[in-house]
Amino acid sequence: MNDSNRTDPSENPDFDPNRPSAQQTRAQTAPENVATSKSLSAEPGWERATLEKLAFASLNEQKATRRWKTFVRLSWLAFFVFLVWFVMHRSTATSVSAPHTAVVEIKGEIADGADASAEFVNAALRAAFEDEGAQAVVLLINSPGGSPVQAGMMNDEIVRLKAKHKKPVYAVVGETCASAAYYVAASADRIFVDKASIVGSIGVLMDGFGFTGLMDKLGVERRLMTAGENKGFLDPFSPQTDKQRVYAQAMLDQIHQQFITVVKNGRGQRLKETPEMFSGLFWTGQQAIELGLADQLGSLDYVAREIVKTEEIIDYTRRENVAERLAKKFGAAIGDGAIRTLKTVPAIR
Repeated sequence: MNDSNRTDPSENPDFDPNRPSAQQTRAQTAPENVATSKSLSAEPGWERATLEKLAFASLNEQKATRRWKTFVRLSWLAFFVFLVWFVMHRSTATSVSAPHTAVVEIKGEIADGADASAEFVNAALRAAFEDEGAQAVVLLINSPGGSPVQAGMMNDEIVRLKAKHKKPVYAVVGETCASAAYYVAASADRIFVDKASIVGSIGVLMDGFGFTGLMDKLGVERRLMTAGENKGFLDPFSPQTDKQRVYAQAMLDQIHQQFITVVKNGRGQRLKETPEMFSGLFWTGQQAIELGLADQLGSLDYVAREIVKTEEIIDYTRRENVAERLAKKFGAAIGDGAIRTLKTVPAIR
């Protein structure tokens, strides 16, 4: 290039001979950047420190999430505990000092594990009799019957509590009071019914099925091995012998006689016995009064108002609480259902 084309820096009016040129500035700055970069990269373990910070941040977040989940679970647990306590103590929340009519409900099938079981009913009966404010105990019955064992335990407990606490017991029948339900009602001092109630069925039955004929037609062989001549007694897939039939009938007759004795002891001279009374037949409430199986027409309110002379009614019925229902819902009922399914011996009712 021709030197004549070059511009003399001194001719530039902004020229300052003391100011460093751009090349000098770049030359001075470049070492500083390099030094800084070298110092950052030369710092020991910076990658590890960064990873540790990220890990600690993640752990803190997980801890916060766990704390929140724990708080929610404890809150639900506290809620269910309170709910169970409330259900179990709701009857005692009412003032027990005031005179009142105590009610224990027997509803649905009478069976072990049901609401109308001896465990629940007897616990409610004891609470009602022991309450000094209870002037009388009313059995509010609406049941087609069930287990004679459960009914017998209820009947025995009512007789015992009446003798101990000297309080009257009245039975008030709703739709039905049959079989084992009447077994319980017979322990009452007086039985009140509606004119259309179903009352009676004083008898015992054992039901089941026999599939031996069908199995023969289908060519199915039953391979049942037992140690004991009667261990397979009442097996639905095995033939029933005359000896076994006679034995089963004798057992039913004995339980039936126990039922008859309970009814006679409870009703006494009020019974107007007929040949059909203990045959398993049932009658309307109006017919039951005529036969002496019941005393008169009346409802719960009528008994509390006119018989007990205390209109205040307190329900002592013991029912399955929330915790028990949840336990059955989430697994307990599965095992119970499997056991019930495997049982082949018919129930006695």
